[in-house]
Amino acid sequence: MLFSDLNLSSQLLQTLSGLGYEKPTPIQEQAIPVILNGKDIFGCAQTGTGKTAAFALPMLQMLHATNAGKRNIRALILAPTRELAGQIDDNFAEYGKGMHLNHAVIYGGVSQTNQVKALQKGTDILTATPGRLLDLIQQGYIKLSGIELFVLDEADRMLDMGFIHDVKKIIALLPAKRQTLFFSATITPDVKRLSESLLTDAVRVNITPVSPASDMVEQSVYYVEKEDKRELLNHLLSDGQIENALIFTRTRRNADKVAKALNRNGIKAEAIHGDKSQGARQRILNSFREKSLRVLVATDLASRGIDVDKLSHVINFEIPETAETYVHRIGRTGRAGWKGTAISFCARDEKPYLKNIGKFINKEIKVVGYK
Repeated sequence: MLFSDLNLSSQLLQTLSGLGYEKPTPIQEQAIPVILNGKDIFGCAQTGTGKTAAFALPMLQMLHATNAGKRNIRALILAPTRELAGQIDDNFAEYGKGMHLNHAVIYGGVSQTNQVKALQKGTDILTATPGRLLDLIQQGYIKLSGIELFVLDEADRMLDMGFIHDVKKIIALLPAKRQTLFFSATITPDVKRLSESLLTDAVRVNITPVSPASDMVEQSVYYVEKEDKRELLNHLLSDGQIENALIFTRTRRNADKVAKALNRNGIKAEAIHGDKSQGARQRILNSFREKSLRVLVATDLASRGIDVDKLSHVINFEIPETAETYVHRIGRTGRAGWKGTAISFCARDEKPYLKNIGKFINKEIKVVGYK
């Protein structure tokens, strides 16, 4: 299938052709016709599947077709982080060239002055993080009464970062008559409840990863008692062969504990999670990308968007509860033709998780002995 088969306007097709895009990804192929048809959608797709274009392209087409030049906010995209909000706004700028639709992005952690100026010029499409959006609504700079299209992106991450109350306040301010596009990488009971409160007769689009696990990643597991995991981690990281490592924990608290324990043992490490300020997260990420920080400890949701060239090791300090999360974690290494290594620490109560992972990836994970 080509983009030209999706009922997109000639203007958008020309833009996509100029960008070198010919074939839509599976999420784009399935979501674009549904959105153009005016239906609500529940899209389950991982980061990196082309999800932003899946909602941005049809939204631009629909808004352009009914553009009366009023410059009221007609479309709202809610994103959990500043990085993602900025990325989405960049995509709208790229795809919407020549369509005479104004777009703006607002997020916390920086002065609101330039953001307010952009809003005062008038905007059709607003991408926002929840806290700053509510702040500017309370100050009277933003009204949501004209919203026709509402996107909640990365809903699972939004809930993990504790934004549920802010999200509910924003939803209460939206017009009842609107089209809602809901995206999440995972479907937890909380995500399901939130989607049910937001969507009307929604079409479900579920994109599963094409390749469960890369052959470029060498996978191994240590069976180890929970209380011995830190000692094992110190032992492995004392080996100079581990150039850099992304370590995963299931909770923010454990991410902090692991990072502190490593630092006490002379191994420089930082933790990244939703409780960290935007500035701190960015500083830590930059250090890790530039290789001045060797070890980064992260929770699953905070790690989204961490793309590091030639990452040598991923270490699962705690086994994830879902096999899809495991695949997502180890996929951070072994990219672009480079080999990578994924090491997991499995305690007794985590063995059922590991068994499910083995079934899902259809591969036996090599067991390594440790005393």
